[in-house]
Amino acid sequence: MIRVLLADDEPMVRAGVRSILATDTGIEVVAEAGDGREAVELALAHRPDVAMLDIRMPRLDGLAAAAELRAVLPDVAVVMLTTFDEREYVARALEEGAAGFLLKAADPRELIIGVRAVAGGAAYLSPRIAHQVIAELNDGRLTRTTTARKRTESLTPREHEVLALVGRGLSNQDIGRELFLSQGTVKAHVSAILLRLEVTNRVQAAIIAYEAGLVTD
Repeated sequence: MIRVLLADDEPMVRAGVRSILATDTGIEVVAEAGDGREAVELALAHRPDVAMLDIRMPRLDGLAAAAELRAVLPDVAVVMLTTFDEREYVARALEEGAAGFLLKAADPRELIIGVRAVAGGAAYLSPRIAHQVIAELNDGRLTRTTTARKRTESLTPREHEVLALVGRGLSNQDIGRELFLSQGTVKAHVSAILLRLEVTNRVQAAIIAYEAGLVTD
């Protein structure tokens, strides 16, 4: 069972998201918060697997709440849920350790796909957001490729393999199947990769994998 914390200052939005997630018997909303401060407090009390945070909330916005959760509960996967897709929000969300970014206007099935993806250790960006991120990467591809390849030089051959699969969006379980490794071993490799690349989450690592040419599609 995937335990989810839902935070949004609009009760009707929370009710709608909760109803969508309830259609999947493997997902349970264990707590709801009306602002970012309450979200952090409830996360400490309930220890969810996934925290879905609206970006614009009173007292503490979703980005600040994501930063606090990363500090106190690093194992909680954070998904930003918002009506906004401006570049500044996407960039800041990734910097604060978000593993997923979903638009409220997206297909409801994306909510379930996104929750399951990040709960499984993968990253998930709404297709509209992913398209935007890739377009920005392509704008400065040559410079970014050189920089990214230098950053990956310190990785071992096995870590290169794992990073390439992280770049493809695979979860730890899927990577383990692909490379015939246990999930614990994969998790250790991913942690080492994040440390060597000096990034905080899988999305940032996946971007470096893409820039370095480890992901071709």
